[in-house]
Amino acid sequence: MIVFFATKTQRHKAAQRNSFVNLCVLCVSVVLFFPLFSFSQQTQKIYLSGTGSDQTVQWDFFCTGGMNANKWTKIAVPSCWELQGFGKYDYGFAKDSVRGKEKGLYKHRFNAPANWKGKVINIVFEGVMTDAEVKVNGKSAGAIHQGAFYAFKYDISKLLNYGKENTLEVTVAKHSANQSVNEAERKADFWIFGGIFRPVWLEVLPTVHIEQVAIDAKVNGNFTAKIQTNAAPESVTLQLYSSLTEKFGNPIAMQWDKASNGITVKNQFASPKQWNAEAPILYKAVITIYKNGKELHTVTKQFGFRTVEVKQRDGIYVNGVKVKMKGVNRHAFRPETGRTTSKQISIEDVLLIKEMNMNAVRMSHYPPDDHFLDVCDSLGLFVMDELAGWHGNYDETTGKKLLKEMIDHDVNHPSIIIWANGNEGGHNFALDKYFTEFDIQQRPVVHPWQLFGGFDTQHYREYNYGIGNYENGKDIVMPTEFLHGQFDGGHGAGIEDYWEKMWHNPLSAGGFLWDFADNAVVRKDKNDSLDTDKHRAADGIVGPHHEKEASFYTIKEVWSPVFFERREIAEGFDGKLNIENRYHYTNTKECSFSWKLKRFDVTTSKETEGKATAPDIQPGAKGTVQIPLPADWKNYDVLYVTVKDRYQKELFTWSFPISSPATTGARMIVKEGNNPINTSEKDSLLTVAVKDVAVVLNKNNGLLVSVKNSKGELPFNNGPVLQDGVNNFKSFKQYKEGNNLVLESSFNQKESYNTLKWTIYPSGWVQLQVNYFPAAYFTNFAGINFSFPEKEIQSVTYMGDGPYRVWKNRLKGNQFGVWSKTYNNTETGEAPWIYPEFKGYHSNFYGGHFFTKTNRFTVVTENEGLFLRLFTPAWKTDQWHNYEPLFPTGDISFMQGISSIGSKTQRNETTGPMGSKNIFYDYEKDPSRALHINLYFNFSAQ
Repeated sequence: MIVFFATKTQRHKAAQRNSFVNLCVLCVSVVLFFPLFSFSQQTQKIYLSGTGSDQTVQWDFFCTGGMNANKWTKIAVPSCWELQGFGKYDYGFAKDSVRGKEKGLYKHRFNAPANWKGKVINIVFEGVMTDAEVKVNGKSAGAIHQGAFYAFKYDISKLLNYGKENTLEVTVAKHSANQSVNEAERKADFWIFGGIFRPVWLEVLPTVHIEQVAIDAKVNGNFTAKIQTNAAPESVTLQLYSSLTEKFGNPIAMQWDKASNGITVKNQFASPKQWNAEAPILYKAVITIYKNGKELHTVTKQFGFRTVEVKQRDGIYVNGVKVKMKGVNRHAFRPETGRTTSKQISIEDVLLIKEMNMNAVRMSHYPPDDHFLDVCDSLGLFVMDELAGWHGNYDETTGKKLLKEMIDHDVNHPSIIIWANGNEGGHNFALDKYFTEFDIQQRPVVHPWQLFGGFDTQHYREYNYGIGNYENGKDIVMPTEFLHGQFDGGHGAGIEDYWEKMWHNPLSAGGFLWDFADNAVVRKDKNDSLDTDKHRAADGIVGPHHEKEASFYTIKEVWSPVFFERREIAEGFDGKLNIENRYHYTNTKECSFSWKLKRFDVTTSKETEGKATAPDIQPGAKGTVQIPLPADWKNYDVLYVTVKDRYQKELFTWSFPISSPATTGARMIVKEGNNPINTSEKDSLLTVAVKDVAVVLNKNNGLLVSVKNSKGELPFNNGPVLQDGVNNFKSFKQYKEGNNLVLESSFNQKESYNTLKWTIYPSGWVQLQVNYFPAAYFTNFAGINFSFPEKEIQSVTYMGDGPYRVWKNRLKGNQFGVWSKTYNNTETGEAPWIYPEFKGYHSNFYGGHFFTKTNRFTVVTENEGLFLRLFTPAWKTDQWHNYEPLFPTGDISFMQGISSIGSKTQRNETTGPMGSKNIFYDYEKDPSRALHINLYFNFSAQ
């Protein structure tokens, strides 16, 4: 007898946690690889605020409007003031959001030691929303800074009282006095916050000091560094380090050109290790300036040797390798802290992105925190860094200033391989030339949503978009948003079709999904409830606290860099599986392969596991992996194959069923027995009693009317009802077949071409056989329905693919096994974000137990490829009615054809071939061509 265990889901979650822990260890080891060098003339960095959302400092605060307005109190810095209980929550589409006059007044006191006198003291803000007026000791530090997502600084050396306490005052306007800033940042499809939301610190610098270092390090060893100072020193030295103490190359010494405050260092380094998203090797450059032989100032910059090249009408090349973006759009966001994040949050986000086998991230729609880019550098992600501009853009004067701040801040990050000038019409073409002027590396620039710079980045193109550049054009195709994840549509739904086309299209450079996480904000004005602004921010692959939706695992499998060709395990299986290496830089021999065999049987429950030799397959090539199976492998139900990357991060675990439903069913179904079968009839109803079960069938139409056992009535009835088909079961005959009782309809090619047969066994088991023809050539569904009141179900334990539900265009990401699911009423993307969802379609159903609070019944099938449908989920729709999941009638169904799903931006049928309807053809109603469903029920409570 098969036992359906509940422990599979627990093991699944434990595996996720272990993978996460291992990656965290990796991340810490990489990030700490280069500690600070011990030089006497380094910049001192003195935080006035905290370092992030996990470490803040209380400042005095006064808010002029909304919650807790018009009183001096305290606020955590950095923070978004709405999340601290001040002001008004605004989503970008709110009619009054940009007209708001909301301001925050900040005060903070700090000491300036006497020994700072004679040095240069800068106050640095990494990000303020949105206009910032800064005063020190009542005097202006400089012009009001306008623009929320950019680091800026003021020299306050002459404003400080040395050896005494100083007062810092910052007046922050949530909405800008500069209309172009509001157009670019505030009128947008995301939450609009106010506040000093990134850290604030003091830079204590020598009188003569280095102001900026910009590095261009090519993969061939060509190295260029532009160094700017505030005044001319006499000389400069530069030394590279490849580890904590290991120097890379010889030191470079140069005399300073006293005519300017800048110098360009050029050198050729031999055989550097390259940085790429699969092997993110980092170096340090230590730059020191001198006068009279004395060190004046030393700075250390992290960088990587890598080359970015766009070959028109071909692709984007990193280190000479043509790459495809497996990317996602990411907001800097957390429900409790808004846009204020931390290094730990950046690590968590990047780990999750990489766990989905992604290699790229787009900064939508503004530059990120510096620590996020640090983590992308260390763990390996290609980055598209974006100048803010949603559907509006900065004017040229403002945009040029903010663009320089962005590039100066981010220039040395090797992870950044592309710049983006705004989003979806938020492009100021006048700014394009400044990317070239400001960026030493001359990285390519795109206009997300437009055809620009040789890249077609059009958003949400339909799969069969055949007019224009997508299929017939000559430019590189790289949609910066191509599948939309609102609720349960998009992301995983359609991605297999899209990716196979992208992977095999030479002009495709991949693309980016929209977006990473549901942006639900904690509403202090609504009892700390989570708000996604109705449907607008429920776009994530993960929930607001990183709850994983089904699409997470679909993406993980589809984007695995080790691709497994489909394989059905049959009698002649020799343990060889065909694979393709879809890495760009990594040989599969650097991965590890393991396997496990498992049998789901209570009396002989067993599993065995082992390792497989990693095959030597170059990137882009195909080969095989040999699984060293034991001689008794056929006695198991499933083969699992797990592949881990060079860092022991799981790429995916594939499952290959060995046993068929008929095989596992034979171990569970009992037909023989000594129980008498008693019948009684009343009008059209036939009551069959056997063991402790009483089944009532309608002799006219063959439907199940009711069923009960010794524990009471089971509310499973009113079936089988065909979907999509005609219940034309007629001319029933009742007869004995050995010790079995049979109720069977008759076949008539014109009037009753669909047939039904009930068989009741003396064991108490009941068999249902349905032969049917769908009603149309194109059909959303094929299968049978039963009624079952949703309020009565408590849980289900089943054998099949799980634990997540599926759609016709989202079948990957699950594993074959035994899964236990407790009832929930989750609506994807909405509170309480309980996953996996209970309701929906479940694939490759072999059998299962259905539990009420006081009773249960069992269903087993001999059909391969059957879907179990559990009830109808609630859902919202979009204004275009693209996202409207389709479900059959009834409550519990056994389907051979299910529906696909659309998204906010795509109808289901435009997501690719898998999104189309099911096709069935049989005009003549030949019985041999009918679809067959064969189910066994055990209604007994014994």
